[in-house]
Amino acid sequence: MAIYLDIIFFENTLMNYIILYATGFVQKRKMKNLKLIISSIIGAIYAIISYLNLIPIYSTPFMKILLSSIMIYVAFNNENIKQMIKNLLLFYLTSFVIGGCALALLYMISPQNIHFQNGVLVGTYPMKVTLISGIVGFLIIQYSFSLNKRQMKIKDLLCDLEIAINNQKVKMKGYIDSGNTLKDPLSKKPVIIVEKNIIEKIVDVEKLMGGDENLKIRLIPFKSIGKQNGMLIGIKPQYIKIKYNENQVKTNNVIVGIYDKKISKNYSALIGLELLEGGKERENTRKIKQSV
Repeated sequence: MAIYLDIIFFENTLMNYIILYATGFVQKRKMKNLKLIISSIIGAIYAIISYLNLIPIYSTPFMKILLSSIMIYVAFNNENIKQMIKNLLLFYLTSFVIGGCALALLYMISPQNIHFQNGVLVGTYPMKVTLISGIVGFLIIQYSFSLNKRQMKIKDLLCDLEIAINNQKVKMKGYIDSGNTLKDPLSKKPVIIVEKNIIEKIVDVEKLMGGDENLKIRLIPFKSIGKQNGMLIGIKPQYIKIKYNENQVKTNNVIVGIYDKKISKNYSALIGLELLEGGKERENTRKIKQSV
C-alpha cells in the first residue's frame, strides 16, 4: 500500500486547524488565521516524524503533551499559565470529540487498508471523511457549550422569592427577567408574574375572582407569555422579599400577577430588574422593616 506523505501532511494540517479553531471559538477568543495555520503545520510535521519514526522519543506521551502545549502557545495569546492550561484542556476535549466522529465515520464506510502506524492513522480513506468529521465534531462542541452556558446563565439569574398575602407566606424560586417590564396600568407599580398553583397555597383564587373584601384585584394586559394578547389577575401583597446573591430586597411597591400555566421547571416566578435597582424600592424596604 502506497502512502503519500503530502496527503498525511495535508490531512493533519486540516484536522489540526479545525480543532484549534473550535478550541478558540467556544471561548469566543479573537484568533488570527496565520497563527492557527502555523500551529496546525507544526502538528502535521510532528505526525510525519512520528509516522516515519525518525526520532523514536517523539512518540512518547511527554512529547505529545509538549507538542500540544507548543501548538496552543503558537495559536493563542495566552495571558497566563492558567489560561494556557484551560486552552490545552479544551484542545484535548475538542480533539477527542472530533477524533471520535472521524472513527465513527470510518467504521460506517469501512474503507480498505486503514491502520495506525506510530500513532498516526493512515490508509486509503477519502479526504471528505476528515472534513465531515471535523464539521460534525465542531457542531457538537458548539451546541454542547452553548447549552451549558444557557444553563449557567439561568442558574446565575435564579433567586429566592417570598410573598406575603393576608399574613400568609409562600416561598419559591424566581427568575430575574430583563424582559419583564409589566406594570399595573393604574398604579404604575411593577408586576411580578407567579404561577397560579403557587399562589393558591395562600390565596383562594376562585374566591378572589368572586370578589374578596380583603383583596382588590387588578386586570393587567400582557403580550409576552405564550399569547399575543391576554389579561393577568393582579393582587397587591403585604410585601415580597427577594434574595439574590448577597443582596436582599423587601418591598410592597409591587403587584403580583397570577399566571395560570407553568412558567418553567426551574422557577415559578418572573421578576423585573426594576425591583433590584434600588431607588424607591429601598425606601419601601426601610418603611417595611420599621413596621414589621
